[in-house]
Amino acid sequence: MRNFINIIDIPIQDLKKIISDAKKRKTKRKKLNYLEPDKDIPLKGRFLIQMFEKSSTRTRLSFYLAIRQLGGGALNLRKDELHFGEGGESIHDTAKILSNYGDIFMLRTDSDKKLQEFKKYINIPIINGLSPSSHPTQILSDVFTIEEITKKSISSLNICWIGDSNNVLNSLIEASIKFSFNLKIGCPRKYEPKKFLLNLTKKNKSKIKVFNDPKKAILNSDVVFADKFTGLYDKKDRKKKIKDFKNFQVNSKLMNYAKKKAIFLHCLPASRGQEVSTDVIDGKQSKVWQQALNRLHVQKSILLYCLEKLR
Repeated sequence: MRNFINIIDIPIQDLKKIISDAKKRKTKRKKLNYLEPDKDIPLKGRFLIQMFEKSSTRTRLSFYLAIRQLGGGALNLRKDELHFGEGGESIHDTAKILSNYGDIFMLRTDSDKKLQEFKKYINIPIINGLSPSSHPTQILSDVFTIEEITKKSISSLNICWIGDSNNVLNSLIEASIKFSFNLKIGCPRKYEPKKFLLNLTKKNKSKIKVFNDPKKAILNSDVVFADKFTGLYDKKDRKKKIKDFKNFQVNSKLMNYAKKKAIFLHCLPASRGQEVSTDVIDGKQSKVWQQALNRLHVQKSILLYCLEKLR
């Protein structure tokens, strides 16, 4: 049994296997409709339980279709539908019930503590579909997308992040450590990544630099990431935060500092006119729709990895 909680905890050879499998499966599906299963049906009869404590579009859709295309089934649950959410049932008891009914569990949670408690008590593999501190499935899918578009190993590319130090960036930093790529982070003062993450990068001799000037961060980048200035877990004054980030919008003027063939990525949803201008997100350099669809292909291989069916 394997869990998928944080990128940093997974061996690099396994991360590369997941990406390799996703590439093969995507290629083989070109003539199949969304609900047609893969020909090998590797997860026939397997059941995925998904629990959402936070809103979701891409994660919900991609995991549902992923298990269906692998031959299994899925059920989506909301916290307010369960005794766990409304009736006071403990995580210990909820985890035991889920273990009896399903083969694998995906949790999108509002608490890292809950994620760790479910991990402790559940007897089936658990996948972190997003937590306050990380979003590993998103970032592994983004590595897949970058290599698919550039036709290069991500380790040879310059990656740039413009925006807040949030859970998505945390996972991107972990990926930088694992895949050994250059990562430049552009954010205002007081919004830099947490010290323990930066200490982790020093320990692993990672190629990560933080800039308070977005132009310096984006200079000569092959890939430019942006994300919402205020996110699902943001407890700060949103108006003040948006004001603090006013010079960090990714627009065509800022993109000119990146390489000519640089691509733009955004995990979505986007606040057009804030962290990214409409001309960039809808422009030729933007690959956000391909990025979003690739979540499906990588989720499939993550499911196979967790259920020890990855070849």
